Amino acid sequence: MENLDNPVWAALSGPQKNLSLRYARSARFDPAISAFAALEDPSDPLAWADLRSLLDEGETVILAAPGLVVPDGFGAEGLTPGLQLVGAGYHGAPAAEAEVLTGDDVAEVMDLVGRTRPGPFRERTVELGTYLGIRRGGKLVAMAGQRMRLPGYTEISAVCTDPEFRGAGLATRLIAAVTDEIRSRGDIPFLHAANTNTTAIRLYENLGFTVRTEVNFVAVTS
Repeated sequence: MENLDNPVWAALSGPQKNLSLRYARSARFDPAISAFAALEDPSDPLAWADLRSLLDEGETVILAAPGLVVPDGFGAEGLTPGLQLVGAGYHGAPAAEAEVLTGDDVAEVMDLVGRTRPGPFRERTVELGTYLGIRRGGKLVAMAGQRMRLPGYTEISAVCTDPEFRGAGLATRLIAAVTDEIRSRGDIPFLHAANTNTTAIRLYENLGFTVRTEVNFVAVTS
């Protein structure tokens, strides 16, 4: 499970290497796809120097790792303490009403993201993995998908529901459907949640996810 200690690096140096830009001990997703970047060893000053080579002056990326501390010379804002949860015993199930979201759905996806703010999301984020949505009256009202892929693990992300449709179990069905696909290729699902998002954490724990570790999310500016 050590890959989960530095999940973005494990993704960018592993299954999602084709979506990455890399310089020595640092890496980032293609900025059109995701704002996340990573260091091979977040405690290594040389890795931080390498990261600067990947960023334009004043550019901001998001790093995530347990105990992450940003050194002098970088701007740091928006520190969000979070939890990493793993669903080792959760298997999910298909959801007949869930449909695969594609590039043709980006406008609707970004509108839903703007109204629900599930976390960092860009117009090509749907290329990271399968994103599923549920519609009501032709309108996209709920979504969940797969973001980071590590050896043996896949992250569930962008779980969100339009406020008008909350309480109907849409998020639960989408998490189950996303997990079902993750399990079909032999991976274990995991996810992240802000410490303050107690409603989501309670939902994940009720489904069988367990807290593995604390994770700091930090917006870092070169």
